[in-house]
Amino acid sequence: MNDVRVAAVAGSLREESHTRTSLRHALRAAEERGATTELLDLREFDLPPLDPDAGDAGDGERFAARVRAADSVLIGTPVYHGSYSGVVKNALDYCGFDEFEATTVGLLAVAGGSFPVTALDHLRSVCRALNAWVLPHQAAVPLASNAFADGAFTDDQLGDRVRTLGVRAVEYARIEPDPRTPEACENRGAGD
Repeated sequence: MNDVRVAAVAGSLREESHTRTSLRHALRAAEERGATTELLDLREFDLPPLDPDAGDAGDGERFAARVRAADSVLIGTPVYHGSYSGVVKNALDYCGFDEFEATTVGLLAVAGGSFPVTALDHLRSVCRALNAWVLPHQAAVPLASNAFADGAFTDDQLGDRVRTLGVRAVEYARIEPDPRTPEACENRGAGD
């Protein structure tokens, strides 16, 4: 598995982001399985709101190329209003089938409050429309302000669930994909 590349999209702009911390745990588990990993911190990309008619896409091409180069992509998001962050949505708008079709995708959601299942469901729908192979295993970190102490998980079971996401990203990096979904056939993307 040494040639597996796992990228993690950190969909939070907060300096002390629990989403970013969680993704680092998942990436560390992927590295322990022999993968090369990369954290795509959205704070480090200039991604203006996508306008297909605009000439300047900021770092859109650079971001999409790094996603495209990965065998597996982990998408981590804080939960806002029961769904994923606008930062994640905008970043995904710069991507399409070239980046996600037949790519293994793992999902992680972090919430300040209750269990963030809806955000994971929404991301799963988006990734399936891009014909990604979304891992059945997903990770959710509820009550995030209590979930960490000095960058480590305070609950071993929760930490294991996040680390398992990184392990599965490596194990299923080269799974044979199913035929395109009906959604994928209808969704032409912003560039078309």
